[in-house]
Amino acid sequence: MLRFISFFILLSAGSIAKAADYAYVVLGEDGVQVSRVITSDAKCPLIQFDGKRVRMDVRALPASLPGRADKPSVFPLLTCEKTIPSNTRHAMLGHVFLPLLSHEVKRIVVIGDTGCRLKKGDHAYQACNDENLYPFARIAASAAGWKPDLVIHVGDLLYREDPCPPGHPECNGSPWGYGWDAWQADFFEPGASLLKAAPWALVRGNHESCSRAGQGWWRMIDPRPLQTGRDCNDAIDDDIGDYSDPYAIPLGDDAQLIVMDTSNTIEKAIPPGDIRWFKYRELYHKLESLLQQASNNIVADHHPILGLFASEDGRLLPGNQGIQSVFGELNPQILPSGVSVLLSGHVHAWQQVSFSSAHPTQFIAGFSGTMEDSAEMPDKLPSNATPAPGAVIEHLSSWAGGFGYMTMERTGAARWEARVWDANGTLRNTCMIDGSRSVCDQARIE
Repeated sequence: MLRFISFFILLSAGSIAKAADYAYVVLGEDGVQVSRVITSDAKCPLIQFDGKRVRMDVRALPASLPGRADKPSVFPLLTCEKTIPSNTRHAMLGHVFLPLLSHEVKRIVVIGDTGCRLKKGDHAYQACNDENLYPFARIAASAAGWKPDLVIHVGDLLYREDPCPPGHPECNGSPWGYGWDAWQADFFEPGASLLKAAPWALVRGNHESCSRAGQGWWRMIDPRPLQTGRDCNDAIDDDIGDYSDPYAIPLGDDAQLIVMDTSNTIEKAIPPGDIRWFKYRELYHKLESLLQQASNNIVADHHPILGLFASEDGRLLPGNQGIQSVFGELNPQILPSGVSVLLSGHVHAWQQVSFSSAHPTQFIAGFSGTMEDSAEMPDKLPSNATPAPGAVIEHLSSWAGGFGYMTMERTGAARWEARVWDANGTLRNTCMIDGSRSVCDQARIE
């Protein structure tokens, strides 16, 4: 497959984009659009904004970094960037237009947990070489064909942490670790068609924490400036690099998306005095402030705070206990008022939960490539089933054991039609969102 900026001539004299180049747009604070290029060229290319040519800035030089795996994290390519001026109508690299954010976002693709799982500790070796068992490239192409205005990735981009062992032809030859080769195989190459289709809002998952793939996250993904000490290169700085402030992206018509970093939470209650306890209390207050900017607020984080999960032994497990323990001390409803919809990943399945209590509807979309979770929700929930104290479930729909993506299409100021598509682009479920409530056609997808 030819990558979307391969082989075209850049506007700089004699400069040709190599086959390894990738171009994309990430969204940051207040919806600022940041154009990025990862290139094997010696210098950053020229970019054109409404006919005006400027050279992109160096974000990160090629480097071999002390690795967080059993080998160094090697990034042999140059990462370049340029903030796209507000009200820009056309941004071009050579003869290729970059996707720009609409003033009113009407069509959103939601994906999550997209990498191919290679993890020795779990004896998990996904068939990265089989597009049916690792279908992220097919999902990305199908989602791109839906022509979204925005792509939301709810976290966990890189899963190839350990080498594929002998005797596993389904993943033989796969790169591994946290360097460029694993990032390219797990995200940039299979996601290329969708990177071309729309600007992206990316949520940081636990796989992008500093102890894992955080170096690549800060070099290539996060929309904010790259700063020494926040780059996950030195473990002594992890208490800085593992946390970041939430930010809002305007969607038009008094709606906004708030991106929230919960990448370093844990699955149990966080004790007072722990660094996480302080950081997530700050996160709550900053989220509370951002919510005042719009009446229709979609919050995207990686860990489902209000999801309900089935374990392999049949138990029902609540939402993330770490965030609940800290937020719950500040608000018995867990989340500050004003959140309409929660979008999350982490669980390798699709789920929708809506409440009769004053809690926002929760969607989980961690089903876009990573080895699925096989435990199904029971057909009938126990009467006391709840993902969080005081949360009373009104509607629940779920799908485990299938890959796919979710779309959201605006039908009103606070109304969206959410659809669930499988890896073949076949519609599997439809849900209607009205403010903080939602209901789906099917209670559980078979």
